[in-house]
Amino acid sequence: MNYSSTGLEGEIPAHLEEWEDEVPPDGQPAIELFAGEGLTYRDYLALPGYIDFHPSEVDLETYLTRSIKIARPFISSPMDTVTEDRMAIAMALLGGIGVIHYNNSQDRQIALVEKVKRFKNGFIMDPVVLGPFHTIADVDRIKREFNFSGIPITEDGTRGSRLIGIVTNRDIDLEPNRGIALGEVMTRDVVTATEGATLGEANRILKQSKKGKLPIVNGRGELVALLCRSDLKKHQEYPAASKDEQKRLRVGAAISTKLDSYERLDRLVAAGVDMVVIDSAQGNSRYQIEIIRHIKNTYPDLGVIGGNVVTTEQCWNLIKAGADAIRIGMGPGSICITQDTMAVGRAQATAVFHTARFARMHGIPVIADGGIASLGDIANALAIGASTTMMGSMFAGTHEAPGEYFYENGIRLKKYRGMASLEAMEAGGDKRYFSEDQEIKVAQGVSGAVVDKGSMFHFLPYLVQGLKQSFQDMGVRSIRELHSRMYAGRIRFEKRSLAAQLQGTVHNLHSYTYPAMTTNRKQ
Repeated sequence: MNYSSTGLEGEIPAHLEEWEDEVPPDGQPAIELFAGEGLTYRDYLALPGYIDFHPSEVDLETYLTRSIKIARPFISSPMDTVTEDRMAIAMALLGGIGVIHYNNSQDRQIALVEKVKRFKNGFIMDPVVLGPFHTIADVDRIKREFNFSGIPITEDGTRGSRLIGIVTNRDIDLEPNRGIALGEVMTRDVVTATEGATLGEANRILKQSKKGKLPIVNGRGELVALLCRSDLKKHQEYPAASKDEQKRLRVGAAISTKLDSYERLDRLVAAGVDMVVIDSAQGNSRYQIEIIRHIKNTYPDLGVIGGNVVTTEQCWNLIKAGADAIRIGMGPGSICITQDTMAVGRAQATAVFHTARFARMHGIPVIADGGIASLGDIANALAIGASTTMMGSMFAGTHEAPGEYFYENGIRLKKYRGMASLEAMEAGGDKRYFSEDQEIKVAQGVSGAVVDKGSMFHFLPYLVQGLKQSFQDMGVRSIRELHSRMYAGRIRFEKRSLAAQLQGTVHNLHSYTYPAMTTNRKQ
């Protein structure tokens, strides 16, 4: 190379001569990055690659288990303030998957799974209903809680009684007196379909009526189901939806290692669950190994996710038992205090890298569970070997998460609690910890609140687009390519000092407005 024309005249040091035709690599490969102390997602960055494609060309398809693929690497956590039927439906429609928690009765968990599996039919089998004696204020309450207001009215205000009307926004939006009974304002001339109608037939009636809701009634005029125009649109708008071989939405469910989980498992399989998560705080146990072996012997085609673990030895025990995927994380969650309380665990990024590298040799994907608070954390988790990411606090503030909103100092919030908080443990969450029924309970989590994030139907597409742009910056078109290049040392990383972390976000401003992670547009 001729340096004289660059103003860099002078003798070339001997150690630089070999680079005349090849640029020296910056940063370090992941295997060197994670050779020392424990790191979190904020402690390093992936260095940029070469861009010759658009973000729209990035493919985020990934393995959830060794045999189940999903279009987006997102899983909602099996927590009682995160995933029930509404969250699981939204996650599946948007290409991810939800795992329904077990902090409930068997009947309740089975009913939630069945709601998700039935959703593909387009019919809502347990619609919210009111009676003529309810008021407009009751509709307002339901709208705040569930974000819809088209409500069938039955004689006694329960499902299964005779349909007598329907209330929509058009009936009540201009009425100043919110205490008026719905019997005075409801639409009585209701277009309906008869029980037994196929989805196609009901869809044609709905289109012809130009209505937003189509009640389904039996021969006695009793309400049995509801069809919503918005749900039909969702089927058309979400081609990446996670579906099984029968075109039903996919859903997972959590179980514990306690004896009653064997009966719960049988009922979940009968309900059509696609995979089960063995929800244990420390997964390297005889109890988990026994239940994994039982599941694979009894239901060999059912996906089983073992965990939680953070070391390769823990991974190996669960892989040998038959686990189809491994859940990684012990103490990194925003509501978890395990590492402080028990002095046991591992820094999350270090745990993900080492377990993913080991599990890859056996064809087993890993799930990065916990410690994810931003879009960048998701990208960093995938960049070091995770196939999917499981999130709790990221999704807890959305419309689809269980619970009601409340206001604190003018900010709209939703409750979010760790399954090891005293509150959750009293409700049954201590099933994931290996302890007898003790009078003294040692909490490994806390209860708190998270800010309203709007609907998952706006929030998750934001994450998808941001992740595609991150992949573009790294110069990779897919998760598979990302992992291949990372293990080959072609994705380079660099540690960040605390000062670098502070410099990498907003600083030195008098005031600023942080860009929202979602929008508030109407569905």
